[in-house]
Amino acid sequence: MTHRIGYLIGSLAQDSINRVLATALVHLAPPRLEMTEIPIRDLPLYNRDDELDPIAAVGEFKSAVEHADGLLIVSPEYNRSIPGALKNAIDWGSRPWGHNSFARKPTGIIGASTGAIGTAVMQSSMRSVLSFLNAPQLNAPEGYLTYRPEMFGPDGEVEDEGTRKFLQHYMGEYAAFVERVLSLTAPGHVGDQE
Repeated sequence: MTHRIGYLIGSLAQDSINRVLATALVHLAPPRLEMTEIPIRDLPLYNRDDELDPIAAVGEFKSAVEHADGLLIVSPEYNRSIPGALKNAIDWGSRPWGHNSFARKPTGIIGASTGAIGTAVMQSSMRSVLSFLNAPQLNAPEGYLTYRPEMFGPDGEVEDEGTRKFLQHYMGEYAAFVERVLSLTAPGHVGDQE
C-alpha cells in the first residue's frame, strides 16, 4: 500500500539547506511513501478576522494537509525556535476552531543546521505544538543534522555514507510509524468505538 506524505520545508529560501535535505529524504524514502511538498510560501500572515473567508492559498494548504496520510516537517531553527513562516502555516492549518487539519496525522520532524545542535531546540518547540494539535509524532530516531556542503550532491544524492545510512534508516522508521498510526486510526478500528 502506498501512503501519501506531504512534506513542509520551514525555510522559504530556494537554496535552503533544509530544501537540500528534503530532496535527499525524497530520494531515500521507501517506495511505499509517495512524497509531495506542501508549499507554505504563499500563505498570508494568520489573522483570525480572515478565518471564515481566507484567500485561496489557505484553502489549498489545508486541503493538501488533509489529503496527506502523513506529514514530514523539514526545518531550520531560527533564534532557537520554529521559523515564522512555518508557524504561520501551522496556525492556518489548525484554524478555524474545530477544523484542525493536522489532527491524527502521523508526523516526523527533522532538520539541518550549520550549528552543532542541528535544530534540536526548534524540534522541541515543534513537538509541543504538534502535541496540542493531536498530531502523533515519531519520537525516535531523532534527526538533528549538522550540515556540511560535502554531504550532498547537486541533485540531492547523499555523498556521505554515514549520513546516507542514517537518513535511509530515519525514512524507514518514519514509514513504519505512519503505517502503525494509520492502522490504529482507520475507520472502524476498535479504539474508535467510544
